[in-house]
Amino acid sequence: MLFVGVHMLLVSKLALFELAWCFFYLGFLLFLPIATPIVLQLVLGFATGLLMDIFYDTGGVHAAAAVLLCYLRPWVLRLLTPRDGYEAADSVNVHQMGGQWFVVYIALLIGLHHLAFFLLELGSFRAFGLTLVKVVGSTLFTGLTLLIVQLIFFPTRRRNR
Repeated sequence: MLFVGVHMLLVSKLALFELAWCFFYLGFLLFLPIATPIVLQLVLGFATGLLMDIFYDTGGVHAAAAVLLCYLRPWVLRLLTPRDGYEAADSVNVHQMGGQWFVVYIALLIGLHHLAFFLLELGSFRAFGLTLVKVVGSTLFTGLTLLIVQLIFFPTRRRNR
């Protein structure tokens, strides 16, 4: 829940030209251990999103998008499964999985989360071009921030296979 606290206290005020926002709290959901049961992921996604909805007064938009992210996460993990498969102790870590794997993982999940979030927030396809700019900008901003966090704060030690 450190990600949620940092988001509420520090990151929530960051915006780039009112077109890109950093959804730092997604790091909590994205960096869950790979073996986390899907039901627990969905509950954690809903609780985290609901907390953000209460903080931002957004009426369920964060909760819906976070649950979608948690629902799609196992599919993306299956899509990106390494040749040797995952081990029970594996976690989402740029140092263990590699930079290319990590960038594809966060780009897919954050992009889908942001697409759902901004379309639900808008409530229509009226300003789809501007919404698409927000999705791409926010995906890049959030993804780059979470990549930096991974590179600085997560262990660099590789497992022996």
